[in-house]
Amino acid sequence: MKKFRLIALLLIFALIATMVIGCSGSTSNEGESEGEGEGEGEAKDEVFISIATGGTAGAYYPIGGAMASVITNTLDYVNATAESTGASIDNANLIQDSESDLALLQNDTAYYAATATVLDAFKTEYDNLLGMAVLYPETIQIVATASSGIKTVEDLVGKKVAIGAPGSGTEANANQILAAYGLTYDDLGKADYLSFAEAGEQLQNGQIDAAFVTAALPNAAITEVAQVTDIVIVEIESEYVKKLAEDYPFYVEITIPAGTYKGQEEDVASTAVMAMLAVRGDLEEDVVYDITKAIFEGLDTIAKSHDMAKQITLEKALDGMPLEMHPGAKKYFDEKGIK
Repeated sequence: MKKFRLIALLLIFALIATMVIGCSGSTSNEGESEGEGEGEGEAKDEVFISIATGGTAGAYYPIGGAMASVITNTLDYVNATAESTGASIDNANLIQDSESDLALLQNDTAYYAATATVLDAFKTEYDNLLGMAVLYPETIQIVATASSGIKTVEDLVGKKVAIGAPGSGTEANANQILAAYGLTYDDLGKADYLSFAEAGEQLQNGQIDAAFVTAALPNAAITEVAQVTDIVIVEIESEYVKKLAEDYPFYVEITIPAGTYKGQEEDVASTAVMAMLAVRGDLEEDVVYDITKAIFEGLDTIAKSHDMAKQITLEKALDGMPLEMHPGAKKYFDEKGIK
């Protein structure tokens, strides 16, 4: 009996020893596992980025799409998507309300939003709207059907004219340019708030006589119209551009080169503002730094998305910047010596 008790006790001690060793080994392994990779950067949480662009017929949409692709393919923790929107004013609102993270818009509109000036759309100063980069010139183009008889801005009086989508930079430009000529929307036969694509379709169908389009050259909607309808690109004379610039210093003189559109045999004087990239101020600094770097190191790919994207350069990325810079973007440009 004593022998059996002794054997039982030995078995119990052996079992306890096994458990202790097992627990000790497990703890040791956990410690080694936790210690592995010390000093290495931890994987970042996935970030979803929305890029507000514009109508599908403009340059913002394809360029924004190319930027989204470059960002997503370059940064393993970022998933970026381009969204079609009403363009500049709409995009400023989306950034201010943190409904979008990045946005393409005109630099004049960005300034109006940041300062709550000029446009009634901006009631307060937009403090969440910060600068990321300046991209390329945006040309104000007034296109009319040849059959309308419109040859000058003054000829728009009494005509049906598309003035841009509601809440767009185009509409702001149309209003200001007409004012420079002493005109208002009331002087037009009808002022239609249409996107580029809608304006192009209605020009083809004869529903409108002319349209304002603020966009990169060439604009897809105007190009399409010119293939089936004889058009005229209306001149904005130098004296009126200078008059505009007195009140709105973002306007510059520009030439629409002959041959930009079918049937356009001569250069046409016009005016332009600048397209830019804005970012919401409360987006993390390291994320904005990484995105800025990805975009400017991926310009060769982005340049394939639209002719105007070829004009985006690191050297001119801050020329005409109307906003306070986001610290993440500023850090990148400081490293590159861009002021």
